[in-house]
Amino acid sequence: MTHPTTRVLAMLELLQANQRLGGAALAQHLGVDIRTVRRYATRLADLGIPVVAERGRYGAYRLMPGYKLPPLMFTDDEAVAVLLGLQVGHRLGVPASAAESALAKVRRVLPAALRDRVEALQETLEFTASARHGAAPAADVVLTLAAAARDRRRVRLAYRSWRGADTERELDPYGLVLHAGRWYLTGLDHRSGQVRTFRVDRVLEVTAAVDTFEPPEGHEPARHVVRALASVPYAHPVAVELHCSLDEARGRIPASVATLTGTADGVLMSTSAERLDGMARMLAGLGVPFTIRHPAALRDAVRDLAASLARYAENAPG
Repeated sequence: MTHPTTRVLAMLELLQANQRLGGAALAQHLGVDIRTVRRYATRLADLGIPVVAERGRYGAYRLMPGYKLPPLMFTDDEAVAVLLGLQVGHRLGVPASAAESALAKVRRVLPAALRDRVEALQETLEFTASARHGAAPAADVVLTLAAAARDRRRVRLAYRSWRGADTERELDPYGLVLHAGRWYLTGLDHRSGQVRTFRVDRVLEVTAAVDTFEPPEGHEPARHVVRALASVPYAHPVAVELHCSLDEARGRIPASVATLTGTADGVLMSTSAERLDGMARMLAGLGVPFTIRHPAALRDAVRDLAASLARYAENAPG
């Protein structure tokens, strides 16, 4: 924080956040001496921002009561960070309409020179990850669930399953998890008596109850979610022995795809697949030897893939 104007704005932010701050405390925060703090207070007053200085050995500074400050004041670096965060936000499950309207509001108040530079960045920046559409939950739902998880309050959910069935549930919310562009909620479902995972974008309505709870010792919401996703029951349960180390297997297979367990011969990969031909392609892409435990039909799918690759290898140009 070397530029004087930056330090003046930093002093204003400190006074906004605190009703009263001593001169020595301000000087320490800003990395200047007390005389410079007095000069900054004078500069703010010259800008029309009424800073009240309390004189004396333990003098302090505060903003005049009732004075309304602009809601946001960004440095160039902060403005760029906010704009970029909003631009990529909808790829991480933030509603695209909310991100776009917020972007427009911030752009309108940027200085012309900075706005032009930021627009150049936005026009030339590309992403390798595709945007997630239709996975953004309602902001009020997310905020209500977050407050309930923090305050350890039970919630009542109106929830729609992937089959389209609506249910009412009571849940002890342990935490929210953002994974692969989707929001998940994990907690104790009183209907089933088990710790469950729910898609937040399928929550139709949520209300916080007065009842409180204590989460289990050592529960980790993110780890629970990835394990739950790995155990989603598709049509074909799969067990394959991978002939490699556990560390190598973990480096190739995400925890949300399969459960990996070390064995005497390598690693047991337990998962399920909607299509066996897709599982055959995944196994081929791992680049390690493997032994299929079950289902037997997966061996046929691997053989079919191998035969197709052999035919492709014989194709001549033209």
